[in-house]
Amino acid sequence: MALSISAAALFGVIVVVLLKSGYVRVGSALACTLFGFTLAGTGLAPTINSGLASLAGLVSSL
Repeated sequence: MALSISAAALFGVIVVVLLKSGYVRVGSALACTLFGFTLAGTGLAPTINSGLASLAGLVSSL
């Protein structure tokens, strides 16, 4: 558990550095983050999955 929290913190720092340096734009970072949470088995994954499902339902109804 401590290793996964440390890895998440490390990746968070890397993303912030890449955003500040201009190598990655905010939209790309957000899309990759949401995809990562969806693939991961974290406690937030079900919430993000339901949010993405709601968004997909909204877009498909347009």
